[in-house]
Amino acid sequence: MPQVSTTSPPDIDDEPAGLAQPLGAGTITALVGFTSSFAVVLSGLRAVGASPAQAASGLLVLCLTQGLGILLLSFRYRIPITLAWSTPGAALLVSTGSVAGGWAGAVAAFVVTGVLIVITGLWHRLGSLVAAIPVPIAQAMLAGVLVPLCLAPVQALRTSPAVVVPVIVVWLVLQRFAPKWAVLVAFVTAAVGTGIDIAVDNRHLDLSAMVPTVEWTAPQWHWQAVVGIAVPLYIVTMASQNIPGVAVMRSFDFRVPWRASMLVTGVGTILGAGAGGHAINLAAISAALSAAPSACADPKRRWIAAATAGATYLVLGLASAALVTFIAAAPAGTLETVAGLALLATLAAALTGALSDSEHRISALVTFLVAASGTTFFGIGGAFWALVAGLTVRRFLPAGH
Repeated sequence: MPQVSTTSPPDIDDEPAGLAQPLGAGTITALVGFTSSFAVVLSGLRAVGASPAQAASGLLVLCLTQGLGILLLSFRYRIPITLAWSTPGAALLVSTGSVAGGWAGAVAAFVVTGVLIVITGLWHRLGSLVAAIPVPIAQAMLAGVLVPLCLAPVQALRTSPAVVVPVIVVWLVLQRFAPKWAVLVAFVTAAVGTGIDIAVDNRHLDLSAMVPTVEWTAPQWHWQAVVGIAVPLYIVTMASQNIPGVAVMRSFDFRVPWRASMLVTGVGTILGAGAGGHAINLAAISAALSAAPSACADPKRRWIAAATAGATYLVLGLASAALVTFIAAAPAGTLETVAGLALLATLAAALTGALSDSEHRISALVTFLVAASGTTFFGIGGAFWALVAGLTVRRFLPAGH
């Protein structure tokens, strides 16, 4: 289990200091977090049955809940705690596809995920059980669910080459010279291509659909959806986001208040589920943008960067409906291409983590193959069965296999 903070928040340095650096770092944190993976979120929500309006609502409520959560935690503890939506969890939804109960069944699974996160903050034992899952097996499950999305750019070359080819070329060039901006510029390229496609076909966008709205859906409880979505979503969120997020913060000498963070993200997930939010969690990779010395030379003032990121997410949420409306008019495969390119680095890291340890290599490989197959049994998606298969093989084989 990660160590938790039991000390009172540090005092703010009263000496005058420039705010431009932490304000800029916080804004960049939110922009990078949003633009690098919102396409994955929309793909995941649509895959489990959300309509375009419901997907836009989900993106909106995720921005609101994580933005408010960041503001609450950063002001309370005066450390640069940042939150994010569960990008691996959204990729998991893509691989899961339709579930029992449709979109309402998926919403119920989101609620259960939030409840499990809350329990993790209150009950040490549950967090210990998640941490006990071998990292290679957790990484293999993640890699397996990422494969369909990462194949999307290749498949889209056949359906929409005029838009997809420039997107891939721009992404590749930026990966060489400015990798931090590769996904953002690839999305801009996709947007330009979509705009040209709309103009050539003389189509018109529905401007009324660009107004941000919240679409509430009452959950419908189906055990297949709970087991097939909630359990893998909880595990991948904890293993790929929350626990690494604590480690990233510790590398910059900040101790995350574990219980408070789990309560805030768990309650935020529960409250946002009905509007389409699948899960929020501690930021992992993007956490460094606000916690590193580049955000502010004075560690006591880096919380300002996190608070700025929270406020920026609230503003970005207002653009969710416009994004979804525009993307809905894009040529087939455009959104999936951007999402797949955004996840290639994550897939590479997950495969490395899954197969680098010879002790778990076979069980991790079995986990990966089952997850990548997308096979469903008894209405339960492949991610859950991948965990079952991997842990079973790990238990059966002697050490070293």
